[in-house]
Amino acid sequence: MPVRPATDSLDTALRLTRAHNAMAKQLDAALANRHGVSYADFQILLHLGAAPNARLRRVDLAEALGLTASGVTRGLGPLERIGLVDREKDPRDARVAYAALTETGRALLVEMTVSAEEVAADWFTPNCSTAEVATLSALLGALGGGGRPQPGRAAGGSLDEQGDDEGRKRR
Repeated sequence: MPVRPATDSLDTALRLTRAHNAMAKQLDAALANRHGVSYADFQILLHLGAAPNARLRRVDLAEALGLTASGVTRGLGPLERIGLVDREKDPRDARVAYAALTETGRALLVEMTVSAEEVAADWFTPNCSTAEVATLSALLGALGGGGRPQPGRAAGGSLDEQGDDEGRKRR
């Protein structure tokens, strides 16, 4: 007898993981083919591009990406070598280092964002309405899935802010 997920929660978690993996694979391939950088690189650049003055403390970037300090260092190394990101020191605290998007990095990020938007539209448009995509975004935000990297704004919003199907606030 086959073993299957016993709950909708587990089934949904497994489906979400498969969907994420498929989307990430498509984004990675498109960004690598068109721009020579990975989806992971794009995420780093996207967070830096959304930050004030296009720079973040490396530790804050690691936290935003869900990486360790060494993980973000490994991710930034190649981007620094090809001139997309600069490493900057804090003049008041030698222990603090920043990652800053260069002008070259900013220009590439603009191009990469267009490509990523195209992939996302190709992924969602045939399968979901605009309202369904907005609902999915709100649900993922409520689950801690983040959202657009925008300092000063809760990532993705929450269902508390969105309300349920009948317009009630959730609590």
